Amino acid sequence: MTDIVQDMPWLARAWQTVQNRVAEDRLPHALIVSGERGIGKRAWADAVAGLLVCERPSGQESGNLVACGRCKQCELYGAASHPDVRVYGPEKSRMVKVDQVRALSAFAVASPQVGHHKVAIIDRGDQLNINAANALLKTLEEPQPDVTLILLQESGRPLLPTIRSRCQTLTIPVPGNAEANQWLVNQVGQMPEGERPAADALAKALMLAGNAPRLALEYATGDFIGLRDEALERFKEFMKSRIPLGEAARAFKAMGLEDTLWLFETWAADLARMIAGGTAKDTDSADMIGFLSRTTPAWRAHELLEMVRDARAAGVYNASPELEASRLLMAWQALMPAKRSA
Repeated sequence: MTDIVQDMPWLARAWQTVQNRVAEDRLPHALIVSGERGIGKRAWADAVAGLLVCERPSGQESGNLVACGRCKQCELYGAASHPDVRVYGPEKSRMVKVDQVRALSAFAVASPQVGHHKVAIIDRGDQLNINAANALLKTLEEPQPDVTLILLQESGRPLLPTIRSRCQTLTIPVPGNAEANQWLVNQVGQMPEGERPAADALAKALMLAGNAPRLALEYATGDFIGLRDEALERFKEFMKSRIPLGEAARAFKAMGLEDTLWLFETWAADLARMIAGGTAKDTDSADMIGFLSRTTPAWRAHELLEMVRDARAAGVYNASPELEASRLLMAWQALMPAKRSA
């Protein structure tokens, strides 16, 4: 499975770490893989699962283990039909539910069906609801020698300390701009010529994605950028009291809750950075946020970030993106300096 590193070289260090630990027979029973959205955590976890179920991995002597790609286990895994690899992720409520964790627990204690090892991936381990997180603790406290559990965590999304303390953590870094751009250009180059985004669209997608390449590709080829530009324009107009709250909030409704919260989180983090003398990652909003940074105390920026976290928790109960945007917009407008009377 060396293709994963050739395709996404920023995964190389985390991949080498797992290769070494498998070769030395000291891979932990539970691993948290942390990193920004859209940098390839799931692709990395899939590659690790393929290595762990392979019957005849090569490279044992050098520590550069790779799956053989030819044994029965590799053929099953390559066909996405390996019964000893399971993936659990958020469902309609955006959360990993307790019934899914109970199914994982049953999978963990059962014998492998066709191989020697089992792998369970929790895609978005940071989206475990409280009951699911508590149910997972039992599996973590009573590890089985033939099971590896991989939890994927987005940076900034917390896991329960009781879960984190029972796992080892690997962090996947965000690549530099040049490396991310090269990957993005290569991916776009494989598209039909008439469907390829323009160079300026790729640059903007990378800026908005914070150099997370896979997220940038999603932005560049989808409708996110157009929706975000509309929301930013309405945000600026509302901050200047030129449009009513409802009109501004409707622009965020079209984006959905997760992207709405991500956008407000980005702006709040930029506000905190600019208050501290740094620069904004979202350069399109830097003029407005820079203006606010001159009169806003740092604790107000962190208060905005806390409001986003609260709104994200409310998302468990299918919160309305329009209502959450309205609440956040009012908090932002409260930062505007009061106009002096004539």
